[in-house]
Amino acid sequence: MKLTTMTQISVDGVMQNNGAPTGEHPNGFERGGWALGKGDDETRTFIAQTYQQAEAFLFGRRTYELFAGSWGSIDQMRAHPIGVALNATPKYVASTTLTDAAWPDTTVLSGDVADAVRELKATPGGELQVHGSGALVRWLLANDLVDEMTLIVIPVVVGLGARLFPETGPDLALDLVESRVDSKGVTIQVYRPAGRPQYAPAV
Repeated sequence: MKLTTMTQISVDGVMQNNGAPTGEHPNGFERGGWALGKGDDETRTFIAQTYQQAEAFLFGRRTYELFAGSWGSIDQMRAHPIGVALNATPKYVASTTLTDAAWPDTTVLSGDVADAVRELKATPGGELQVHGSGALVRWLLANDLVDEMTLIVIPVVVGLGARLFPETGPDLALDLVESRVDSKGVTIQVYRPAGRPQYAPAV
């Protein structure tokens, strides 16, 4: 399977609490919901169709629990095309602390996660998709396990919050595979990791 990631981020790289309204975040994040309702119908269709293409899903613990409590539990969300895809497809969680995965068709990867992910990637099939799960995405990139990443960039500067990429971290070159902008200014950028960047020599 091809491991792909999809992340909604702000122009300044924030991914924290993009969907839940302000006040619903457990840590009291005051600028939540910055991506809610953004994007046009074409972008929403693209996102839903991406979920429907998944052969399996891989989550970090926090995103898994958030999805299980919404897409996996609320009838209206379960009936949405994204909810249908999530509930009908195998799910994997990378966690050393999760012991009770109540969402059906879930497997907890608690041992050597890198080896487990490589085994999943070696399985014939379509896409092993990662949605949200910022810490997991950073770890997967650092371990050269990501085949393709989609960034959905919302035209807003949030100004604070957890970012997809930390202030300091490993460097990575990216090849642009696809780029589009919708009628509301949301851009979709699809990249493939391309090893280390090349830096201009000092003059």
